[in-house]
Amino acid sequence: MRARGGGDRVLREGEYADSCHQDRPHPEDRTGAQAGNERDRVVPQKAGNGDAGGGDRPRPDDGTEKQAGSERDPEPRKAANGETTGGDRLRYRAVRFLRARPRVLIRLAGWSVLEAAQTFLLGYALARALDDGFLSGRAGVGLGWLAVAGVGVLVGAYGTGRVYRAVAALVEPLRDRLVTRVVERGVREGDDGALSGLTQQVEIARDTFAGLVMVSRSFLFTSAGALVGLFSLAPALLLVVLPPLAAGVGLFAATLRPLARRQEAFLTADEALASGLGAVCPGLRDVTAAGAEERIAGDLGELADAELRAARSLARWGVARVACLAIGGHLPVVLLLAGGPWLLAHGTSPGALVGSLAYVTQSLLPALDNLIHGLGTSGSRLTVVLRRLSPPPERPGLPPGTGGQHPVGLPRPTETGGRHQPPAPGRRTVPAPPGEPAPCALSLAAVTFAYGPASVPVVDGLSLDLPVGGHLAVVGPSGSGKSTLAGLVAGVLEPSRGEVRVWGRPVPRATAWRVLIPQEAYVFGGTLAENLGYLRADPVPEAELLAAAEAVGLAPLLDGLGGPDAVVDPAALSAGERQLIALTRAYLSHAPLALLDEATCHLDPAAEERAERAFTGRPGGTLVVVAHRISSARRAGHVLVMDGPRTAYGTHAEVLRRSPLYRELVGRWEPSSQPALPL
Repeated sequence: MRARGGGDRVLREGEYADSCHQDRPHPEDRTGAQAGNERDRVVPQKAGNGDAGGGDRPRPDDGTEKQAGSERDPEPRKAANGETTGGDRLRYRAVRFLRARPRVLIRLAGWSVLEAAQTFLLGYALARALDDGFLSGRAGVGLGWLAVAGVGVLVGAYGTGRVYRAVAALVEPLRDRLVTRVVERGVREGDDGALSGLTQQVEIARDTFAGLVMVSRSFLFTSAGALVGLFSLAPALLLVVLPPLAAGVGLFAATLRPLARRQEAFLTADEALASGLGAVCPGLRDVTAAGAEERIAGDLGELADAELRAARSLARWGVARVACLAIGGHLPVVLLLAGGPWLLAHGTSPGALVGSLAYVTQSLLPALDNLIHGLGTSGSRLTVVLRRLSPPPERPGLPPGTGGQHPVGLPRPTETGGRHQPPAPGRRTVPAPPGEPAPCALSLAAVTFAYGPASVPVVDGLSLDLPVGGHLAVVGPSGSGKSTLAGLVAGVLEPSRGEVRVWGRPVPRATAWRVLIPQEAYVFGGTLAENLGYLRADPVPEAELLAAAEAVGLAPLLDGLGGPDAVVDPAALSAGERQLIALTRAYLSHAPLALLDEATCHLDPAAEERAERAFTGRPGGTLVVVAHRISSARRAGHVLVMDGPRTAYGTHAEVLRRSPLYRELVGRWEPSSQPALPL
C-alpha cells in the first residue's frame, strides 16, 4: 500500500454534491437576486390585462378623437384551434390604435407632404438650372433655380421638425399605455419584473415604433415626391426608374414576412441565451453545490447552438435584402447611365437626365435602404417586445413569471433532484443494506489516481478496509491527497486503477449510502427546516429534527433563529453556523457513511467533538473525517496518514509508532489544540 504526496487538488464543494447529494438547493429556494435576474432578463413577463396600446382612450392632449365605431372593429383572425394568433392579435391592436388617432395621422401626412417638397425640388430645380440656365448661357436663371432648391431645403427642414412632433403625438400615447399596463401588473400581482418592463421593454417598444413610423413615412412620401419629379421632367425617365424600383419593393414585400420571422427567431434565441446566462452566472455557486455543471453546460450549449442556427438562417435571408436594394436602388442608376444616349436622342434634356440621377441617388436609394434595413429589424424587435409585454397566460404548476417555460437547468417538478429515497415507515436510524450486510463500510483495493496521464499519482496503490461503525481520521500535510481520497470515496473522482466500494457496492452505485460535508458548507435561502431536511425525500418530523439539532449541537442556533420555520439568510450566518446546519442536514440523511472533509474547521474543539460523536453514535453509522486537530485523530478508532510512500494506517497508537510524520504532527498539534502545520 502506497500513497504519493504532491499535486493534491482541493475540491470545491459542488464537486462532491453530485455524488453524495450534499447541500443541493431546491429550485424554489433560489436566492432573490438570482430569481430576479431571471425575471428581468430571460423570462417573458406575466400577462397583463388588455393589449399593449390597443383600444386605449385618447388623452385630451393627443389632439385626437375616439371614433364611434372603433369598438366595433372586426375581431382578429383565429387559428385552427380557435385561439387568436400572436401576429394577428398585434396587427389588430395596431389598426385599432391608429384608427383611434385620425387627427394625428392627418397632421403627420400634411407635414410629410411639406417635407417631400424638398425631394421634388431637388431634382426639378437642378434640371431647370442646367437646361434653362447654365447650358443656355443664363447663369442668373441657373442660380435662381438653385436658390429655389435651397428654399426647398429650408421648407423641408421645417416640415421635418413638425413631423417629429406629430410622430411624438403618435408614439407617446403608446408609451403611456404600455407604462400603465406594466405598472398595473406590478402593483396588482407584485411582479418585481415590472421594473425591467418599465425601464427597458417599454422604451424599446417606443423607440422601435417611432423608427418604424419614420422609416415607412419617409419612404412613402420621398418616393412620391421623386416619382412626381421624374414624370415632370420626362415621362420616359419614369419608365426607366419605376419598373426596377417596383420590382425591388415587391421582392422586399414578398420576403418581409419570412425575414421578419427569422429576425424574431434570432432575437428570441439571443434573449434566451442571454437570459440563461443571466440566470446561471449569479447562481454559479448553486450550480456547483448541486453538481450540475455538465447539465447546465449542456443546456446553455443548446441555447448557443439555437442562436447559431437562427443567425445562419437570418444571414441567408439577409441576402434577399441585398438583392432588393440592388434591384430597386442601384439598377435604376445603371439603367439611366446605360440608356443615357438613347434618352438624350429621344428628347430628354441633359438637365432632366442629371435631375433623374439626383432623384435616384439622393432620394430613392437612401429611402429604400432605410426601409429595407429598418423595417426588417425594427419591426421584428417591436413584435418581440410587445409580446413580452402581453405574453400568453401562465401554465399551471410552474413558478410565476416564467411565461409557461421552465428556467434553464432547473429540475422539473416531477424530478427528485437526486435525493435519497425515504426510509421504512417510522424508522429514524440509518438503515442497513438489504440482504447480507457488507463486510466493510468502506473498502479501497489498490486504488491509484493522478490528475493527468503524465502526472505523478496523488494516490498510488492505496488499500484499506473500514468496518461498519468504524471511525477513520485522515491526516497529512496540504497536498498529500486527503481531499482527493474524499473525492474518490464520494464518487466525484474515478480511480485510474483499483476499486472503491461503499457497503459492498461500487462507488457509482452507492450514491444513497454516502454523504459528504465539505469545508465550505452550503446553505440555501429558505426555512431552516427546508435546509435541514433537504436530503430526505419527505418532510422531517419536527421532533426528529429537534433531536438531531440537539445531538449535533445546532439547538442554540435553531432557538436563536426562531425555530425550524425561521427563514435563513445565508449571508447573515457565520462559517461555523453554516457548518452546523450542513452537519445536521447530513446527520438527518439516511446515508450510513458520512465523509467530513474539514467540515468542522470553523467550530471550536468542543463543538467539533460533539458533532463527531453524534455521527459515530448513529446505529450502523460509519464516519470518515479529514482531521485538522489531534483530538479528532485520537477519537478515531483508525488513522490514515497520507505521507507519500510512507503512508500509514492503523490505530492512533500504532500509527504514532510507525509514522515519523504523524509523530511530528502530534507534537505540533499538542500545545494549543490547533494545527501548526497546514493540513
